[in-house]
Amino acid sequence: MDPGEIKDLQDRVRFYEAILDQIQNGVMITDGEGKVVFFSKTYGRFLGINPEDQIGRKCTEVVENSRMHIVAATGVAEINHPHRIMGQDMVVQRIPVRIDGQGMFVYGQVMFKDVRDVQALAKKLNVLESKVELYEKELMSLRSSKYTIDNIIGQSPSIVELKRLALKASQINAPVLIMGESGTGKELFAHAIHYASDRRIYPFIRLNCAAIPKDLLESELFGYEPGAFTGAGAKGKPGKFELAHKGSIFLDEISDLPLEMQPKLLRVLEEKEMERVGGTRMTRSDFRLIAATHAKLETLVEQGAFRKDLYYRLNVLPLMIPPLRQRKEDIPLISEYLIRKFQKEEGTKMVEISPDVMEIFKNYYWPGNVRELANILERILYTMDGDTILPRHLPIILQSLGKDSSLPEETVLKRLREEVEKEVLLHTIRMSNDNKNKAARILGIHRTSLYKKMKKFNIPLKNG
Repeated sequence: MDPGEIKDLQDRVRFYEAILDQIQNGVMITDGEGKVVFFSKTYGRFLGINPEDQIGRKCTEVVENSRMHIVAATGVAEINHPHRIMGQDMVVQRIPVRIDGQGMFVYGQVMFKDVRDVQALAKKLNVLESKVELYEKELMSLRSSKYTIDNIIGQSPSIVELKRLALKASQINAPVLIMGESGTGKELFAHAIHYASDRRIYPFIRLNCAAIPKDLLESELFGYEPGAFTGAGAKGKPGKFELAHKGSIFLDEISDLPLEMQPKLLRVLEEKEMERVGGTRMTRSDFRLIAATHAKLETLVEQGAFRKDLYYRLNVLPLMIPPLRQRKEDIPLISEYLIRKFQKEEGTKMVEISPDVMEIFKNYYWPGNVRELANILERILYTMDGDTILPRHLPIILQSLGKDSSLPEETVLKRLREEVEKEVLLHTIRMSNDNKNKAARILGIHRTSLYKKMKKFNIPLKNG
């Protein structure tokens, strides 16, 4: 062996010894006969002995109750064993190491100088485990669906049957197509299907196809790589389908999906893989698609505005939600549910609906469906006095449906104008978070005029 190789070996030995000397609680290495071949400086400081003087001695002479020679003889490791040294209970490990041509060696290390340290560590781990469990629950709550099947209110035969079909659809991974007029609760059903499925602990991703500009829709759905187009982020961005991995993706107003995007969606549905805009590799995603539309897709297919193959791929499990006018027997239950919901969320008081008002509700056409009913009740609860909703609290259009209504045409028109003005005031005040200065600026009127109009329409004053 030339001097260079010798120096290299010496350097390597010094390197490994320096590392072993830094192990906090101490290290001892013995040969097959239990004689010490290495004793770390940290172990020497702990026991109050000189490490160099221990080399070549029997391990039992150096460390009381040592079992290094027993491990050398049996070849069986002892991991996290108790060891009493100097009247102190410790936790150690003894690991046999066989080196070809040199025989058996045993590596011993003090893991914990005091067994109470193990108890403290276990306590910390228990606390951390509890925190992780809490954070997982919070994360599940944040990214999961907001509504369950119990949030779908109604006892009419059509709704009972739809809830049954929704629960059945939740157990299958095939696409669901929810159809119905605006305001009937299509998104509510989508949430409920996701929550009832095994995917409930994974994301529920929503995208309204009508709300995203056509130029951005592809990048929203499939994501993009850095620099893929002008304005693209420097880090790229995953698409909605990627984010929905193991969960559900809800595409609302699927009928507004541009024709040129439809074959790309069809391919993603069939292959469960997509390519980011500006990318070159395919990304797989295990998602479940729920689509919704207020338009009749069959008509759009006939007009050439929607692909027939995509329509058939979506229309595997169709759910047709009836408009509110076709299930008026549910109006009392829905009204009570909404009143309780607003009372809980917005602090409005609990009120009753008079029989006359309920009769008007049942005679009304409800073009806006449940959303319109919710809007009317919320406005009334926000401004009314008393604990019973009476016909005089209703919008003028609904008042005219009352059995005692004999309003002249000019009165109806006047009240309609007032209803519109009141609605604009309420909407602006809420947009301004009850900041009256901001609301007055938006409306282009003086703050004093705003207060006069609020007084006129019996809108309660709040701070700001």
